[in-house]
Amino acid sequence: MTETTIDKVADKTPVRVARKIRGLSDKAIAWLFVGPTIVLLLAINIFPLIWTVYLSFTNFKANRPNRPQKWVGFDNYERILTDVDTWLAMQATAHFLFWTIFFQVLIGFTLAWLINKKFKGNDLWTTIIVLPMMLSPAVVGNFWTFLYQPQIGLFNYVVTFFTGGDPASFSMIGDVHLAPWAIVIADTWMWTPFVMLLSLAGLSAVPPSLYEAAEVDRASGWFKFTRITLPMVSPLLMIALIFRVMEAFKVFDVPMGITGTGSSAPQLISTKLYIDTFLTWKTGYGSALGYIVLLIVVAITSIFVKYLNKAKQEA
Repeated sequence: MTETTIDKVADKTPVRVARKIRGLSDKAIAWLFVGPTIVLLLAINIFPLIWTVYLSFTNFKANRPNRPQKWVGFDNYERILTDVDTWLAMQATAHFLFWTIFFQVLIGFTLAWLINKKFKGNDLWTTIIVLPMMLSPAVVGNFWTFLYQPQIGLFNYVVTFFTGGDPASFSMIGDVHLAPWAIVIADTWMWTPFVMLLSLAGLSAVPPSLYEAAEVDRASGWFKFTRITLPMVSPLLMIALIFRVMEAFKVFDVPMGITGTGSSAPQLISTKLYIDTFLTWKTGYGSALGYIVLLIVVAITSIFVKYLNKAKQEA
């Protein structure tokens, strides 16, 4: 009989080690395998969180690691909360957050409702619509930068086709008023499929018997939408909103790829964090800003989670 790999390993295992392994319980063996993974996760995730908390109370600069660190207490937090640039970045982020979520939910739910009708070519169109979500954010940023070029970009020609103007009469990425909308459009194009998929899952889970009962009672289309469709889809829409809110505060590749850090670029809180931490090397200041953003995200998502639990109970 052919000797297996396990048999070969067992034969070469020292007798003393083999006896110790045989004496271990199933729980101990499980911890033996899981332990290294937990240590690695703690080293990668937990330690940086704790370390940046400490750095946020110092004047540490990453480009001068040998310089003595000075404990500054809450000075970094005070400077951030009294800095005009911080509030402008928060305002730009709020603008980006509101409009991207508005368009993504509106368009995503509409596409899901249409696809749920099961028309010819349904699967093909679903695949095509989902394609933007599969791309790298950096690729999306560069792709839309090309589309926004006034002379050769397709976006200006499409807009002027309907307005009758000159394609070179405006620049989405060169105008301080249009640049924020350029990022909103690109992010909406990329992440609307995500909302669509979750909405489609919710629509597919609606029992047909509910609609049949509503038809028997001669309920209106608005009644069926507000009393059947929307309550069934709401939990998954809330999940989509939670993920999109978190991503909106972290978005970096798309705005950097489209507008960079130029004079016309809208400074989102993520790009300000990058500039403060890695361009001006105010590492302690950037750590404090990162934790302020974290608290804001936790507060907003907690509200959505509250409504998610309420929607799940009503569904």
